[in-house]
Amino acid sequence: MNRHIKKISNATLIGSMGALILATMQGCGDNSQSSTQPEQSSQTAIQKKGATVTIQESLNKDTNKSTYKIIDEVPSVNTRVILRDANGTERILSQEEIDKLVKEEEKKVEAGTSDLTKKPEEVKDSGGLGLAGTLMASMAAGAIGAALMNKLSNNQNYQQNRRASYSSPSTYSRSQSSFSKARSSFSSSRATTSSSSTRRSGFGSSSRSTSRSSFGG
Repeated sequence: MNRHIKKISNATLIGSMGALILATMQGCGDNSQSSTQPEQSSQTAIQKKGATVTIQESLNKDTNKSTYKIIDEVPSVNTRVILRDANGTERILSQEEIDKLVKEEEKKVEAGTSDLTKKPEEVKDSGGLGLAGTLMASMAAGAIGAALMNKLSNNQNYQQNRRASYSSPSTYSRSQSSFSKARSSFSSSRATTSSSSTRRSGFGSSSRSTSRSSFGG
């Protein structure tokens, strides 16, 4: 009879310990899941980041041809392209206009006729980049034409023409600096979030380890 009671007591004890360990593991799992949410949110936010770009149109009266220069661009969550025409009037390009310009430039790149891939001297002699080319030379290019950017990224002529698409060297430097600061800020934010997540997950691991050790003992 005593042996029978002892067996029941042992089974009850084991069952209770098992339930406790399971509850502890589930609790740690919940903490781990919640700790990843801030980082996932940050990643989503950075993917949505783009640029607000202002492009100036200039009209060459001799050739009656319009050329374009980037006069300002800053990091922004939503990508916007502001076109200032030769008369000084500004308007925001619609997504349909942007998509059309990107597709047209992509066809030129594939055909080898795009100014973006020509020698900088040729582009300068022809008056500079058109609107589509200038758009793809801006920091907004990755957000509006990622596939085309992949084709251009290793092209040396493109890299040089890109720098020349800004109204001045100082405008280019200012743009690079602002986007560099934005990336640094995001990296610091991710590092802080990752460190916090590690501390929380470490606590969970310790709890699980302690529970297993207690059970094993």
